[in-house]
Amino acid sequence: EVQLVESGGGMVQAGGSLRLSCVASGFNFDDYTIGWFRQAPGKEREGVSCMRSRDGMPDYADSVKGRFTISRDNAKNTVYLQMNSLKPEDTAVYYCAAERGFFITTANMIGDYWGQGTQVTVSS
Repeated sequence: EVQLVESGGGMVQAGGSLRLSCVASGFNFDDYTIGWFRQAPGKEREGVSCMRSRDGMPDYADSVKGRFTISRDNAKNTVYLQMNSLKPEDTAVYYCAAERGFFITTANMIGDYWGQGTQVTVSS
C-alpha cells in the first residue's frame, strides 16, 4: 500500500519556523522525486519545493527561496521541509508528493502519489 504521511504543521507567528516531515512507504523511495505543494483557501495549488531522486538536487519556488530548505533521508524514506522566516502568505495546507524521475522541478512536477496534507497557519 502506497502511503505518504505528512506531519509537523501547526500555528506559528510571522517570523517563526516549522519543520514538516513526510514519511513514505509502499514504493521505491530512492527512485522518486519528492516535493511539497501547498494550497490556501481560495487559491490554486502551487508547487513549493522538490528534491530530485538519487542525487538530491533541490528546487524551490521563487516565493520561498532563501527561507525554505528541503532535504531527504532515503534510509528513513522521509523528506523534510524546514520553513524559516514564515509569512502570513505561507498559510496553507501543505501536501507531500512523489513522482518517479530525475529531471523534475517544482514548476513541472505533477505527482504520482500524494499525502493527505498538513495545515500550516502563520499569524501576523
